[in-house]
Amino acid sequence: MKALLIDFGSTFTKVTLANLDPPGLLGTAQAPTTAATDLREGLVEALGSFPPRLLEGIEIKRACSSAAGGLRIVAVGLVPALTVKAAREAALGAGARVVASYAYTLTLREIEEIKNLRPDLLLLAGGTDGGERRTILENASLIAGSGLGVPVVVAGNKVVASQAAAILESGVPRVVVTENVMPEVNVLNPEPARKAIRDLYLEEITKARGLERIQQEAGLAMPTPLAVMKAGELLQKTLEKDVVLIDIGGATTDVHSFCEGKPRTSGCIYKGLPEPFAKRTVEGDLGVRVSVLSLLEAVGENAVLSLLPFAAGGDELTAYAARVSAVREAIPRNEREEEFDRAFAIACIREALRRHAGRLTEAYTPEGRIWFQEGKDLTGVEVLVGTGGVLVHAVDPCGLIEESLRQGDPLALTPRRPDCFLDSAYILAAIGLLVDIYPEAARALLRETLKHAGRCTV
Repeated sequence: MKALLIDFGSTFTKVTLANLDPPGLLGTAQAPTTAATDLREGLVEALGSFPPRLLEGIEIKRACSSAAGGLRIVAVGLVPALTVKAAREAALGAGARVVASYAYTLTLREIEEIKNLRPDLLLLAGGTDGGERRTILENASLIAGSGLGVPVVVAGNKVVASQAAAILESGVPRVVVTENVMPEVNVLNPEPARKAIRDLYLEEITKARGLERIQQEAGLAMPTPLAVMKAGELLQKTLEKDVVLIDIGGATTDVHSFCEGKPRTSGCIYKGLPEPFAKRTVEGDLGVRVSVLSLLEAVGENAVLSLLPFAAGGDELTAYAARVSAVREAIPRNEREEEFDRAFAIACIREALRRHAGRLTEAYTPEGRIWFQEGKDLTGVEVLVGTGGVLVHAVDPCGLIEESLRQGDPLALTPRRPDCFLDSAYILAAIGLLVDIYPEAARALLRETLKHAGRCTV
C-alpha cells in the first residue's frame, strides 16, 4: 500500500511517495508552487518526475499547505502577558501564523488594522473562567460590527463565552465556542482552541482560499507547520529526549521545541506564563527568499556580511537578496552566492532561536543578586533537527547550525551542545501527515531519513 504525501510550500510543492507496508521511502520530487494560478499545476509538474508505474497503487493521499501565506490568524485577549499570550500559543500550535495580537478593549483604529491584515480567522480570548467578562463582550460587539467577515473562535471566560458568540453571530460567517485558553491564572489550556482552529481550516478557510478541489483530490489535512510539529512530537516521544526543530523557509523561519524548559540555573526564579511542552514560534520577517529583505532589516546588513568568508559590500548583498526575493525559485549561480545563502540561513537560525528561547535577567535585593528566567531554557537540549531547502542542500549543515548557535549572548538560553540531525529527504511535513493514521510507518520513515550530521560544540 502506497501513500502520496504533498506539501504545498510557499516556494516549492514537495511530493513524497512512501510505502506503508512494509514502510519505506519510494521517492521525492518538487516543483515551483503555483499559488498565483492553480496549485494543481505545480503538483502535476512534481508528479511528472516519477515513473508512471511508481504512481500505481496509491491508496492514501494527504496534503498540507503553507502556500499563499499559510493560515493567518489575529489573536485578541485581555492582558498581554496572560490571555493574549495564551491565545497566541494556541494559534501557533495549530500551525497558524499570528499576524497580529491585541490586548484589552479594541479601538476603532485597531479594528481597521485587523481588516487591512486580511486574516483567515480571529481567535477571541479574555478573562479566566469566572473572572473579568466585560472586555470579551465589548470586543465581540466591535468585531461583529466591523464587517470583518472571517470565522471567529471564542476561547475565553466560559461564563460569557456563549453570550459573546451570540453577539458575533450577527456579523461574522461562523462562530465556534471552545474551552478557555487560560481557565485559571498561569494555567494554559491550548488544545481545545487548536482543534477548533484546525477544524475551521478544513471546513471554512479552504473554501475561502479556493482550495476545495485540492482538498477533494489530495486530502488537504492541515497547515504545513502543524504537520512538522506532529513529526517533531513523534521524534521526541521516540527518542525520549529534549528536541528543538528548526524549519527555514523562503517566507518564514519556524522553531519548534519539545521540552519542559524549566530553570537549570540554581536559585533561578521563573517569571511569566508557563511555556507549553510543545512550543512553536514563527518569524514572518525571517526567510531566505520571500522575506530575505526583511531579514536584512531585522538583523542588520553588517551582521550578515560578517558571516561571509570573504569581503563583500552591502550593495552586492542587497542586490542578491532583491533578486532571490523577487524570484522565489531562484538558486545561487556560483560559489559566492552560495555563501550569501549560507549567511542568510545562519542569520535566520540565530535570530529565530533567540526569539524562541528564554532569557535570564538579573536583579539585586538586600540579600544579593538573584536571577529570573522568562521563557524556555533550551541550553540542555540534546537533539537539534534542521529542515528546509537551504539546510537540506547545504554542503556542511552541521557547521552551518553550529555557527548559528554562537549567539555571543550568555543570557540567551539557546541550545549549547546538541546532536545535530538533518531532515535529509526534506520530508518531515510528509511524516507529520502520517502520524495520526499510520504512526508506525511515520516512525519508520523518521528512522530512515533523519541523518546524524554531527555534534555542535558551542
